[in-house]
Amino acid sequence: MANVRGCNLPEELYYNIEKHVWAKLMDDGTVRVGMTAVAAKLAGSNLAGVTVKAKAIGQEVAQGKSVATVESSKFVGPVPAPVTGVLLRGNDKLAGDPNLASTDPYGEGWIAEMKPSNWDGENGVLVTGADGVAAYQQKLEADNISC
Repeated sequence: MANVRGCNLPEELYYNIEKHVWAKLMDDGTVRVGMTAVAAKLAGSNLAGVTVKAKAIGQEVAQGKSVATVESSKFVGPVPAPVTGVLLRGNDKLAGDPNLASTDPYGEGWIAEMKPSNWDGENGVLVTGADGVAAYQQKLEADNISC
């Protein structure tokens, strides 16, 4: 796992840097979605809630459209879909402990799972690996963000 300006960024994930979300292709072909450590820092340390859009479960959500909302004392904002796909479910653990999304953003704090419509066609707009970490580092330095 890379550490950039105090922010953990696993190289195996796919990132939408501008929106601070990640995607991970799972073995069963689904995509797990979450917010990055950077998003957690920007939202604040005490999350009041992470709500997956219940009406969208079972529906296709376009890339960039919201699959969930994160709320803290200093931030309310969407979690955009990194790729187009059917929203399968949200992480039930977040209902009892929304702070998992910030304390363990790449593990127990994932936010939603989707069945991608065109993973191979759309993942090219996301960044991953060493190149992704380098691109994220440029963004953090340009915006003067540290975790």
